Order: sequence, then structure tokens, then C-alpha cells
Amino acid sequence: METNVRTPMQIFSLPQQLVVPLFQRPYVWEQEEQWAPLWSDIRRLTEVRLREPFSSATHFLGAVVVQAHDGQLGNMQASNIIDGQQRLTTLQVVMDAAASVLESAGLDTLAGQLESLTHNQATFVPRGESRLKIRHTNRDHAAFDEVMDAQPPVDHDELKHASSRIARAHAYFTDAVATWLGDLEDDAYPARANALVAVLTSGLQLVAINLTATENSQEIFETLNARGTPLTAADLIKNFVFQRLAADGADTRRAYAEDWPFDTKFWETEVSVGRYRVSRSSLFLNQWLASRLGEEISPQQTFTRFKAYVELDAGQKMGDLLPTIKRQADLYESWTVAADDKDRQLTGVEMSIYRMKASELELLKPLLIWLHEPERTLPSDVINDVVAVAESWIMRRMFLRLTTSDLGRVVAEIIRIHGDAPASELVDRVRGHLARLNVSSTYWPGDDEIRAALTDEAAYRRFKVARLRLFLEAVENEFRRGTNQPQVPRRGYPIEHVLPQKWQDNWPVDGLEAEIERGAHVHRLGNLTLLTSSLNSKVSNSAWNVKREALRDHDTLLLNSRLLSQAADGGWTEDTIDARSGQLIDVLLSVWPVPEGHTGHVVDPRDKGHDWVEVKDLVAAGLLEPGTLLTPRQGSWTSKQALVRDDGMLEVDGQLFGSPSGAGRHVKGSVTNGWTFWSLPDGRRLIDVRAAFRGEKPKDAHWTAALPRIEWNEEDLADYAAGTAELTLRLLDHVAAERPDELLTGPDFAVVGLSPEQVAEVTGAMASKIYNDFERSNPPIEFIEYDGRWHYRMTPDTAAAWRSVRVLEAVGAASIESTDASAS
Repeated sequence: METNVRTPMQIFSLPQQLVVPLFQRPYVWEQEEQWAPLWSDIRRLTEVRLREPFSSATHFLGAVVVQAHDGQLGNMQASNIIDGQQRLTTLQVVMDAAASVLESAGLDTLAGQLESLTHNQATFVPRGESRLKIRHTNRDHAAFDEVMDAQPPVDHDELKHASSRIARAHAYFTDAVATWLGDLEDDAYPARANALVAVLTSGLQLVAINLTATENSQEIFETLNARGTPLTAADLIKNFVFQRLAADGADTRRAYAEDWPFDTKFWETEVSVGRYRVSRSSLFLNQWLASRLGEEISPQQTFTRFKAYVELDAGQKMGDLLPTIKRQADLYESWTVAADDKDRQLTGVEMSIYRMKASELELLKPLLIWLHEPERTLPSDVINDVVAVAESWIMRRMFLRLTTSDLGRVVAEIIRIHGDAPASELVDRVRGHLARLNVSSTYWPGDDEIRAALTDEAAYRRFKVARLRLFLEAVENEFRRGTNQPQVPRRGYPIEHVLPQKWQDNWPVDGLEAEIERGAHVHRLGNLTLLTSSLNSKVSNSAWNVKREALRDHDTLLLNSRLLSQAADGGWTEDTIDARSGQLIDVLLSVWPVPEGHTGHVVDPRDKGHDWVEVKDLVAAGLLEPGTLLTPRQGSWTSKQALVRDDGMLEVDGQLFGSPSGAGRHVKGSVTNGWTFWSLPDGRRLIDVRAAFRGEKPKDAHWTAALPRIEWNEEDLADYAAGTAELTLRLLDHVAAERPDELLTGPDFAVVGLSPEQVAEVTGAMASKIYNDFERSNPPIEFIEYDGRWHYRMTPDTAAAWRSVRVLEAVGAASIESTDASAS
């Protein structure tokens, strides 16, 4: 076994064939996680070399393992790729895409340099064999060969395997290279092209592990990929930092003792971030990088982005940078420890850390680190005001249970755009930035929308307990602030229903309508409070006169003393609950305010998500008719039926249920997902109707049993376009004019300024309108499942009809005629 650091030139220069065996998984890299970060690193390194022609900066791509065959294939050595086929395949695609652009530009010499690393010379290849240096033997074989052998300029849309990941990767890198190189007539074009080829051939590095034919490749593969504990991003960064310090001649022992804080239990603890679990040190370093760069950085990219930052962007030696990291890490640790102290009086920043933890969010951490950069020295009141503004934006979205998936991008934008703002302007600039957001995936909700949502909201069922508790704690603290009392302890106080959840025995009312009304108020915000300790179930479910005395024992909390005062005259009724809901909502809106006059207007109101849907919402929307008899899925309970009432309740065996799952549990005798358990007479399940309400694609083919597929004509499309938002029109125009009959994913719409989340929201709303108003199963942009992933597609006929309706081709023609006329 030989191990060496190699450049692509050294790996690919000799005549050879590197074979991807059948047992290797197919190509799985994608744009967001791999292609875009790789191109960003290549572009950044190339720009450094353009600025500093004598720079020796490089970029490390990772390790590859290859094993020689026993014999040779003709005149060429053949080897199996044991590990690293994803990066080697991508590297070949990048070089071939760049060569295609350069050849089209007439730079044959540069294109030839790259081609010599992707294709063997014909004199070394047996007749009828492929010249490609990497040979796929699995399902990627045809797609890889087709795009790599296509003649420049490559028309990716015309490729037989255009929808394959490899073809899409080639198209992505072709476009990225062409865009970066710019106008061929620009004087800088040749220099940029030369620098790019130099980086692709000699500026990238891999650790190449070469095995002989007799060595146990499986054992080595397992050792590299399965055995032992994987290195964290912090582990990799630590190695890089101290290698760098040693190369600079620094005292590494002193640096470790004084400036490396991460080898402690606090920093080695694993924390959850979305679907990932990472060490706290790796998370901090990721967030620290985001605070420096104003970029969202995925956990997998932390090390490579850190290395690139140090080498290309920092402008400091590691010995100068490390103490800054240590200083901010110590501050980060102090915030975290303080936020976990249940009785401590927290600062604004510490309280924000506590609330983010309770909300299972990390969104504001990069902002906090940025605000505390040692070189910024911002006044504490400015920092607290910026944090309060950003926290209001997040909390108000949380009240409405809106998506947080695109908020990290906004935080990064704030850091990048307002990094040079003076302290006197920073608060207003951040407030204005957030107030100008006007799409549903990121906007800052106004007071009226939140009041409307929370007034009748079953808050106890809609929010996780930790989030609901922090809302009530915020109200308590606001009450205490008015009387100069300390903050309420954060001891995980239990949430109590004043009107009990089991109210029927001791809180009776007369008549069905009164029962429905009472049941609807049980989980509302105004019926909830905090207690310093739980009541036993007997007291908790007791009548008001007994429960009132129990609440007096907890009147150290102002929530409860004010609650008792409010109910002193008329007892605890639905009207009292509604009044208190309104009061608590007003307090929450004052804790997290918006700028005066801010309403939270959005340009895509129909695209707002509805995370929590009830049967009553489907009835109110006209998607489910009162009187409909629902039937359960196959089983011993098939004789049962559920009647949909006009109030949204489900009636089974004379009993009323507020949720499909409750009704399903009654019938089945065990827990079940009621949305998939109950079906309509036309074959749809409740989950399909809920999908239409949310603007999503139905979960399976049951939908098409109810709604037919009807091809679009110009008249129908004109009707649809007449009532459609500008954002949706822009998306449809782009697909019809530029990419009809293609399988597209969210990132493909970046060219029209739409994020993947926005595309999902727009197409979801489109589907909802089509299902409801046009009574067909196929919206103009359809959802297609391919290769285990959902794609968007507009059929050629629909695209042609849409272009006609929108006069897209006619506009172009008119423009040409106008130009010709003016020229004559």
C-alpha cells in the first residue's frame, strides 16, 4: 500500500482506466450539498491565484483508494476504485465541463490540458473501447459515457440521460464555469481561463491510497468507513490549526494550553441540530464561520470552509486568529452555562440563548457571535436591541407555526449586508431589513394576523410544551417587569388547564352546543397558566370553587394572582377564557413588538403553510361536506362509520370526536393515524383532502380516483393566469419558455430568484387551486417522482399553450422587429 498526496494531474495523467465496480453505490452527489460547495472552493482558490500569481494555496478534496488489477487492459493499467468514486466522478465531470466551455471559446490548448486528464489518447485504447479514464459499470455507465463524450458545446437538454444526476452535474458545472469566466471579449478572459485550468489540474489535492492486487481492499475500506469513531469537524480543524501553527514556527504547546478551548466535556458534548447530531465544538465553529462570512454553512462543510477561510479570506496568521476564536468560544460557553442556570437573572443575550434552546433552534447564534466580535466593541444596548428585534421576528413566526427552513439564510444576509454599519445605525438597519421581507417563507408577521390565529387556537395541542412554557414565562416576566420583580425561575413549571381537560363531571353545561363550545375552549391560551408544582388529578379536575383555592397557593406567580382577580366576580367561563386569551396575546405582542405600522404584508399570501389542520378547517374550506360518511380502512371494524358534522366534529357510535385519530382510536381500540384511517365515499383518504387544503401533492394515487387528469388548453390556462400571483407567473413563464418537458428540482429555479422553499410553496399553492377550482389532478407544473425524489415538470403541450397565453414568443418577436425597424 502506498499513500501519497496527489493533484489531479498526478492521478490522471498516465494512460489508465479507473473502474467503478458494480458493488459501488451509484452517483448520489447533489447541487446543494456537494456541487455548489465544491465549485465555490474552486472559484475561491482560482480568484486567490489571480490576485496573487505566486500563491501556493491549494484545496484538499479528501481521500481515494484504488486497487490495481492483476493484469493490464491492453497497454493501460486498470484499477478498481475502492473508495472515493463520488469525488473522482465529480472531479472528472468538472474538468470535462470546463474543457467544453474552453473549447467552445476557441481555447483549444487549455481544453486539451483538461481533456488529457479525462480521456486517454486513442493510441492507448483498444479498438472499440471507450477513451474515458473512469469507467462506470453500474447504472451510471450510460449517463456518464454520454455526457463525457458529448461534443462541445454540450446541449444537455438533448441528452438521452438528461435527468440523471451526472448529466445535471455536468450542466451545473458548465453553467458555473461559463458564468464565472464571463464575456469572451473581455481582456481578462484568457487569464481567468488559465488560472482555472491551473487550479483544476494542480491546485486541488487528494490523498491517494494505492493498493496492490493482493491486498485486502475490503478490510481497508471498512477501516476507512466503518470502524472506529469518525472524526468530527472540530477534530479536523484542530489538526489543521496546529499543523498551521507548526508551519508558522509558533509555540504549539503554549497555543494548546492557552488558546485551544475545545478539549473539555462542555465542548465535546453532542447536541442536536435538525437531523444531525454534532459535537458542541463543531457546532460553534460552524456558527463562528457563519458569523465571519455571512453564509449558511452545512455541518458537512464546516472543516473545508474553515480551511478555505483561513487560507484565503482571514488575512491573519493562525497564531493571531486562534486567540480571537478562543475569546468568542469562552463567551459562547458563558452564555450557555448562564442560560441553563434555572434561578439566574439573565441578560438579553442569555435569555435569547435559553429561548432558542427551548424552541430547539440555533438560528440566532451566528448573529450573537457576530455582534460580539472583539473588533466591533458594540455598546450593550445596541446588542440587546438587535437581539430583541431578531427574536421578535422568530417568535412571531413561531406563534403561527411558520417554517424556519429559510431563516438561516436571512440571518446570514444580515451579517453580510450590515457588517459595516456603524453602531448608531445598526438596530434600525436590521429592523428595516426584517420589516422588508415579504414572502411567506421569511416575513415578519404583524399584530392582526397573530391575534386572529391565537385567539381561537388550541394552543396546548399546537405547541410543544417547552415552547408554550416559554410563552407563559415571557408573560410572567413582563408582569414582573412592571412591578420591578425578578425574572420567574426557569424550573420547568407545569402547565395547568384552569378549565380541566376532563371537565364533564365537575364543570357541566346544558345542551350539545354548550358542550361543544366548552370543549373548544379547554386548550386555548387564556385557559392555561403555570404552577410552581403540579396539582393532584382530583384537585385539578375539581369544580371552580375548589380549584380556585388551589390556585391561590400559587399566587406567587402574577399569572395566577391576576387570573384570580379576573374571575372574582363571574367565575371561570368561556367569556373569561376569551378575555384572558386577548390579554395574554397583547402581552406577548408587546414582549416581541414590530415597528410601528408594520402589518406583515406578503406577496404570496396563498402560499402560507398550515402545519396544523383540523377537520373543521376542511369543512370551512368546502373540501369536506357536512353529512359525509367516512369509512375506515380494512379490518374487523369495517362496519363502523364516522359522520362529518357541520361543526367539524366526527360522530361515531353516538360519540363526538374532535380529531380523526380520536375517532379512529375509538373504532380500532388502539392508537392510529386517523388521517390515513378514514376514507371518503369517492376513495380519497382524509390525508388527501388535507393535502389539498395545505396546497401539497396528495400522498398517493387515491386522489386521482376522485379527480381526473385533463390536458390544459389555452382557454383554461388564460382563466388560471388571470387570478394568479406574480411570483407564480414568473415561475411558469420560466419553465414554459426555457425548460419545458424537463425534470427540475428546487435549486434549478435560482436563476429566477426563487429558493427551493419558495418553489415548493408556490407549486403547492398552485396545486391547491387547480384541485379546488379546476377539478383536475394535474396542475400546469406537475409533480413527478423519479429516482426516489420528487421533481417538477411541465409537459410540452402545456408549455406551448402557456407561451401562447402569455405571448412569450410574440414578445420576443416584437422585440426583434422593433430592433430591425430602428436599425433601418
